[in-house]
Amino acid sequence: MDTMKAIRIHEYGGPEVLRYEEAPIPEVRAEDVLVQVQAAGVNPVDWKIRQGYLTQRLQYELPVTLGWDVAGVVARVGSEVSGVNVGDAVYGRPDISRNGAYAEFISVRAQEVAPRPRMLDPIGAAAVPLACLTAWQALFEAVAPYSSAHLERGQTILIHGAAGGVGTFAVQLAKWRGARVIATGSARNGEFLHALGADVFVDYNVRPFEKVVSGVDVVLDTVGGDTQNRSWQILRPNGVLVSIVAPPSLEAARQRGCRAAYVFVQPNRRQLEEITGLIDSRRLRPILAESFRLREARRAHELSQAGHVRGKIVLIPHEG
Repeated sequence: MDTMKAIRIHEYGGPEVLRYEEAPIPEVRAEDVLVQVQAAGVNPVDWKIRQGYLTQRLQYELPVTLGWDVAGVVARVGSEVSGVNVGDAVYGRPDISRNGAYAEFISVRAQEVAPRPRMLDPIGAAAVPLACLTAWQALFEAVAPYSSAHLERGQTILIHGAAGGVGTFAVQLAKWRGARVIATGSARNGEFLHALGADVFVDYNVRPFEKVVSGVDVVLDTVGGDTQNRSWQILRPNGVLVSIVAPPSLEAARQRGCRAAYVFVQPNRRQLEEITGLIDSRRLRPILAESFRLREARRAHELSQAGHVRGKIVLIPHEG
């Protein structure tokens, strides 16, 4: 049996359960392509799955390979695949119910990958799909059964956790759409977020955002908990609170005369192609926090789980 190096978990727990080991090269189904992984993005959902937080939603047969952001080169195509060829440079957000990209190879549905942006190398490309599709689907066009904010030109949006992986894309996409952008974050990220396109920066360590901001059309919640609960009071009537963390309270929305929305990102090639166009026209760019070798996945998870990462973390499978 052909094997590869991969990061897998055989049980749920802390970063110590991540194993760098030999694993079978995945099978290629009729509708799949086998991608030789050049880089894999690290996202909070990875450590949440590793920790066992999502077992009610996602039932894996262990061991499982983590990581659902990929950039690489097509090494093989399934018998029913058209439009994707061996040697194509691609990137995508694979189906999260299948084995992921913390490996030298991943098998994904051909419809889940798109041509890699010409402006990006594999490391930059791997920082895009999951986080940017999350921002896109939360702001503009969710995939059923989820709903988006339907952000429009001229509206005002407040983005919580704006310096994070999803937040950095959301700031840029909202500005591209023509919205007025208010970003929350720590003081060290103020200048950075203004440079990304934020019109107003709110340091949450100085004053509660609800004491500074009011009357916004949309709140994008990437934090959850008390931050989400306090966000209702800054929305104008008919405003929208969209979260990527947990479904907002429908009762709170009704009391405020607002709408609650929730997104759990789904693969979408067409949306990814639109994102590619924005990147290649220099209207959108990924923010890379740090890259690690695949065997250093524990360090990457520790950094991600600690929070306060500016942009995205990426793993590189090859050792060269």
